Amino acid sequence: MSNETPKHANLSAEIIEMPIGREVTIEHLETKLDLTYNWGYEKARQDLRDLYKKAQRSQWQPDVTLPWQLSVDLENPHYPEQMFPLYGTELYNKMTEREKTQLGVEMFSWVLSQFLHGEQGALLAAAQLVTTVPDMDSKYYASTQVYDEGRHVEVYDRYLHEKIGFSYPISPYLKKLLDLILTDSRWDMKLLGMQIMVEGLALAAFGMIRMQTTEPLLKKLTHYVMLDEARHVAYGVLSLRNYYGDMKESERLEREDFIYEAAVLMRDRFLYQQVWEKMGMPVEECKQIALQSAPQQLFRQMLFSKIVPAVKKMGLLGERQRKRFESLGILQFESWADPFEDLERETADGGALVA
Repeated sequence: MSNETPKHANLSAEIIEMPIGREVTIEHLETKLDLTYNWGYEKARQDLRDLYKKAQRSQWQPDVTLPWQLSVDLENPHYPEQMFPLYGTELYNKMTEREKTQLGVEMFSWVLSQFLHGEQGALLAAAQLVTTVPDMDSKYYASTQVYDEGRHVEVYDRYLHEKIGFSYPISPYLKKLLDLILTDSRWDMKLLGMQIMVEGLALAAFGMIRMQTTEPLLKKLTHYVMLDEARHVAYGVLSLRNYYGDMKESERLEREDFIYEAAVLMRDRFLYQQVWEKMGMPVEECKQIALQSAPQQLFRQMLFSKIVPAVKKMGLLGERQRKRFESLGILQFESWADPFEDLERETADGGALVA
C-alpha cells in the first residue's frame, strides 16, 4: 500500500491533534452555504423519491429495537486477536495478559469513538444538504438522513459510555476530512465527501465488524446502522452518477484529486496513534507496524470495497485515478457490487438479521 502523502489545495487544512484526556466540548467552525429554495415542488427524481419512501418505511427506534439490557464483557475479546496491529511482534509478545486485555479494550473504544465522531459529521453534513441541494426529491431524502444520523450518534454514544465507560477524541485525520467537507460550499462536494467517501468506508467497516464481532448488542446495533448507511451511500450514487458527465475536465479532475486524497486520509485514520499514546507505547514504531501489518493492510483495503464501485459508477475512475487506486491496493474492487445493489439484497427479506 502506498505511503504517499497527498498535497492537494483542497486538503491543505492543518491536522490538529486532539489531546487524550482533555475533551473539547464545543467547537465552532465557520462555514459558507448557499441556501436553495425550490418553489416548484416537482417530482423530478423518481429514483430519489423511491429511496425517500424506503427510508420512511425503514425507521427504527433504538430503545425498542436494540437489547440494551445485555451486559458487555470487556475482558472477553470481541475480535480475533490476529487482527490486532501489533499481534506477533516483539512488542506484543512482551506484554502481560492484562496489558493485552487492556489494549483490546482501548482499541475497541477507539474504533467505536471514531464511528461516533464520524456520525456527528454526517449529521451536520446531512443538515447542510437539505439546505443546499437544488431539487425537492433530494431535500426530502436528505431530511430522512438527518434523522438517521441523529439516531446513529445516539446509539454509539450510549454504547461507548454505558457499556465501555469511556471514549476517545476524534482522530486528527478524520477531523481534517470532516472540516473540509463541512466548509465546502458546493453541494456535490458534500455528497462526494460524505455520502461516497466517509459513509462508503463506514459501510464496509460495519460489515466487517458485524461479521467478526461476538458481542450480541454490537452485532445487532451494527446491522441496523448498516441498513441506514447503505441508503446514504445509494443517495450519493443516485445523485451524482450523471452529474459529472458534462462537467469541465478541470473540475472533474479536481473531484478525482479530492477522492484520492480523502482516501489517503482515511487510510491513515486507522493507524491508532491515540491508543499508542495513551498506553505509553512507542508511537512511531507502533504506527509503522500497523502500516506494514498484513492483516491490517487487508482491513484497510477492504474499507474501500464500497467506495471504488461507487466512484466508477459516477464516472470518476479515469486512467489516472486507476493508477492511484492501484498504488493504494484498492483497484481490485472496481467490479464489486455497488452499495445500492447491496441495499436491495439486505432489504429483500425485510432486513433479517444474520446470526
